[in-house]
Amino acid sequence: MSPIIVIITIAGYFLLLLGISYLASRGSDNSTFFTGKRQNHWALVSFAMIGAAISGVTFISVPGMVAAKGYSYLQMVLGFIVGYFLIAWVLVPMFYRRNLISIYGYLEQRFGKNTYRAGAWFFLVSKMLGAAVRFFVVCAVLQLLVFSPLGIPFEFNVIVTIALIWLYTYRGGVKTLIWTDTLKSFCLIMSVILCIFFVASNLNMSAGGVVEAIKNHSTSRMFYFDNPMEGTYFWKQFIAGIFMAIATNGLDQDMMQRNLACRNSAESRKNMIVSGVLQFFVVALFLLLGTLLYIYAERTGLEVPQKSDELFGMIASHESMPLVVGILFIIGLIAAAYSAAGSALTSLTTSFTVDILNAPKRMDEQRLTRVRKATHVAMSIVMGLVIIAFYYISEEDAISAVYTLASYTYGPILGLFVFGMIGRRAVHDRLVPVVCLAAPAVSWLIQKLLNDIFGYQTGFELLLINAAVTIIGLLLLTIGKTAQTDLSQPNPTEANA
Repeated sequence: MSPIIVIITIAGYFLLLLGISYLASRGSDNSTFFTGKRQNHWALVSFAMIGAAISGVTFISVPGMVAAKGYSYLQMVLGFIVGYFLIAWVLVPMFYRRNLISIYGYLEQRFGKNTYRAGAWFFLVSKMLGAAVRFFVVCAVLQLLVFSPLGIPFEFNVIVTIALIWLYTYRGGVKTLIWTDTLKSFCLIMSVILCIFFVASNLNMSAGGVVEAIKNHSTSRMFYFDNPMEGTYFWKQFIAGIFMAIATNGLDQDMMQRNLACRNSAESRKNMIVSGVLQFFVVALFLLLGTLLYIYAERTGLEVPQKSDELFGMIASHESMPLVVGILFIIGLIAAAYSAAGSALTSLTTSFTVDILNAPKRMDEQRLTRVRKATHVAMSIVMGLVIIAFYYISEEDAISAVYTLASYTYGPILGLFVFGMIGRRAVHDRLVPVVCLAAPAVSWLIQKLLNDIFGYQTGFELLLINAAVTIIGLLLLTIGKTAQTDLSQPNPTEANA
């Protein structure tokens, strides 16, 4: 595909994005940036959340992963749905009742300032690394299709794309994200459906022929009940999916700031459940497309790339495919990338400003605005540097890298919230950060020993091991702390939240 066509496609999408951003951010202030003023209808947020849950990594990596892992990812997505129900009925009412701008404010109320800061810092690291991996995949594809043919280095690619994302999010924050995520959801769903249609048409396959070919292909296996020692085993993935959804959605400021932008707790619950169920079908579309892409490669004699993440882009931009397929691929890719990176920057800015700097409580509106904008710039720069670092060290498929990182960094956050909600014992607050830092290291050691001694391959259940180690550490910190903490109760001003 010509780099000029790619540039024109990106420019057209970005102009549309800027237009939506401008309309959505009119009259915006700090409250709009942080919470969207909680005036959004649940149906709008629900449709937007479909796109919010799907990043450039999903768009690129999921179709390619079917060769090695079949449709085993859907086992995890089934767990996601259960996790979304738990978020909707347990976490959402609590967050609304406490009227939190940042969800990590709960940790301060329950434990104290050190625990609060520990949770916020782990989120910052988690989100920065996760968002960087997701956006790195997109930058790598754009490098292959646009920048390398023009002799432009990867670093310049990252600077340009990060600058574009900063430009459309710096004013509107959450309110802008909900509308741009709506556009993203539409573009993603339509692009994958149309890609399936055009690839099938190029193979002269009818709808029934597509279904039959996919059903009979070796990559379309969904359930894995045969070997508990493997990472694709059903119950390992399903249970890990439940807690992964809770950790990366319910306990993630990036995702929850959208859910908390609904008008009330009841509407937020509807949004969470509907978007969770719809996500299953959207992910299934990506996996079906993956099988169809491998069928296309087999029947046309195309050499499958060594890195599975490159499969979709290679076939979409191949000369044997209609030009429209390549354009649809670019639209879907940039829709996923810009929205996901934009939401990450917004949540990172919110968490650092609210949780680390405590700015809303210490500053007037004008100074808060200046600090928030400066933080937004700083987070953009750090994300760019992390993306460039990933470019030189990346090896495994991106979707696995994202969840592996999440298992290490979200584990302590999950452990903190679970411990806080199932009991009322106080802890030695100043030692909580030590437990949170030690838990990932201990989890890595447990993972290694299980593999070396028993040959057990730890998959995404590493998150549960990490959370369990954190909870055990917190139990040790309750020694000498038998009294119930008053910090676990909402502030009086939150009664009408």
